[in-house]
Amino acid sequence: MNDRIPLYLDCDTGIDDALALAYLLASPSAELLGIGTVSGNVGAAVGARNTLDLLEMAGRADVPVAVGSHHPLAGAFHGGAPHVHGENGVGGVSLPPARASAVEGSAAELLVRLAHAHAGSLRVLAIGPLTNLAEALRLEPRLPDLVAEVTVMGGAALVPGNISPVAEANIGNDPEAARAVFAAPWRITLVPLDVTMENVLEERHRQELLAAPAPLPRALGEMLGHYFGFYEGQYGRPCSAMHDPLAAAVALGAIDLACAPVVAVEVDAGDGPGRGQTLCDLRGRYLGYPEQPGAHCRVVLGLSQDFAPHLMQVLLGARQLVA
Repeated sequence: MNDRIPLYLDCDTGIDDALALAYLLASPSAELLGIGTVSGNVGAAVGARNTLDLLEMAGRADVPVAVGSHHPLAGAFHGGAPHVHGENGVGGVSLPPARASAVEGSAAELLVRLAHAHAGSLRVLAIGPLTNLAEALRLEPRLPDLVAEVTVMGGAALVPGNISPVAEANIGNDPEAARAVFAAPWRITLVPLDVTMENVLEERHRQELLAAPAPLPRALGEMLGHYFGFYEGQYGRPCSAMHDPLAAAVALGAIDLACAPVVAVEVDAGDGPGRGQTLCDLRGRYLGYPEQPGAHCRVVLGLSQDFAPHLMQVLLGARQLVA
């Protein structure tokens, strides 16, 4: 009996996306059915190429990859974040080119097909801007009834944003799409900067990856050298936040959550200084977050344990498929 979780991944494959992908491939809990890419850290087509190369390195060229939206719902793609992820999205590391190509059709179409094929059980993990999910909702308005749960890495509930005083990059890069996704009546878990910035990989973890026998962990260790360089300006030491892999673990239910209230969440899609902000209704904080009628978004504010040991155990575990 297959008790693994059927999963669709939507990503903009930069360095922490690569960590999340490696985590999902190594986890015994995940059945990765398909991947869509969206413009964010890099353009959607570059993200697809990075994803295919990483899948090949892991011996998982069987996972279909579809190229999604290049531009956000409003405006145009801004060019990515080379200062964070490098010009190629993976820290300047040269990955052996995959033989596989992206499948025909868009990422939104792939998501809709998988949702119908695995109705009621498919989980969606979105670790880039939410353009593809918004497009999928347009294609199939019944999508929330077909998908078991959506986990989103994005937003900032009680902490500053990272591309503006209030906006986090995945939400801020396409607020119109995010607004549509959070307004749809499906179960959502939001993994915001509140928790991802509190859980970091240190230089000792990077050295363990560099010393691994399998090529994928070693490549991750090389990528993290660039990523650590950016985050040294945030933390004052070479280390990095673990945005996307943490969201992947939450999507699989692999870590215990210390604080994750279900509250109403809206996204500011206006043109003022609040554009891209996730407005989480946390006014019940001092009463232990009583039930909010109609709320359907669980906002992860704290974990019960440090995430790094779990991530490293999975990344360096026996299910790294190519040694």
